[in-house]
Amino acid sequence: MKYIKESLFITTLLLSTAYSQCDANGDGDLNIHDIVIEVNCILTDCWEGGSDTTDVCVDIDGNVYGTVQIGEQVWMAENLKTTHYNNGDEIPTDYSNSEWAELQTGAYAVYNNDPSNADTYGNLYNWFAVDDERGLCMDGWHVPSDVEFMELEMFLGMSEEEANSSGWRGTNEGSKLAGNTDLWSNGNLENNSEFGSSGFSAFPAGYRFSNSGYYIGMGIDGYFWSSSESSSTNAWYRLLSYYYSDVSRYNLNKLVGFSIRCLGD
Repeated sequence: MKYIKESLFITTLLLSTAYSQCDANGDGDLNIHDIVIEVNCILTDCWEGGSDTTDVCVDIDGNVYGTVQIGEQVWMAENLKTTHYNNGDEIPTDYSNSEWAELQTGAYAVYNNDPSNADTYGNLYNWFAVDDERGLCMDGWHVPSDVEFMELEMFLGMSEEEANSSGWRGTNEGSKLAGNTDLWSNGNLENNSEFGSSGFSAFPAGYRFSNSGYYIGMGIDGYFWSSSESSSTNAWYRLLSYYYSDVSRYNLNKLVGFSIRCLGD
């Protein structure tokens, strides 16, 4: 094990020198975050074929995400997993159900407190974390606004009138956005012929409820925060459900824990 670690460290340094990637997260400092990112890139081949990393993005924890271009937008093709804001500050977690229901500051949760769920589905963040000035997404990325979600939906075929309405809208745009059929309960979403066609690959990560702090909906629903408020207490989100092939747009209390997909600037 000692020799494996030494070899990996040496390889990281050589790779960093070769591709001038020492400051891997571009924050102007050389620190442990850069080493973590570079090691993750070695293990996941994100530098395969040279220094072009346009098909991946890396968060401050070193998690490497696939990306997909849909129209003029570039999206993460996985749910966010970071446990730190983009300045390095930790995002608070491990709140009890009653504590979660009273929060007025940013936090994240892992579904049923099971780390394997974070590996597959990412973390669930309340909207206060979305709105934090320290940044939830990595440099060059941001949490999409309600309007940017509409742009995505209209590119996939939704009319402008439908996109601007609330509730379930469109036809098969939800099926186009979904992916990973093994994770979804059987229903209209995955049985549509357009399932998975966009590459967005939405997961049914469920959510953490606001009033009780309970976890609900894994395998059935995927909820995604936007960065747009609808009122002082609520914000806009998107919902995909196993039973529907379209997309729901609505607003909910900022205390709820939803998934995040970052969008390229």
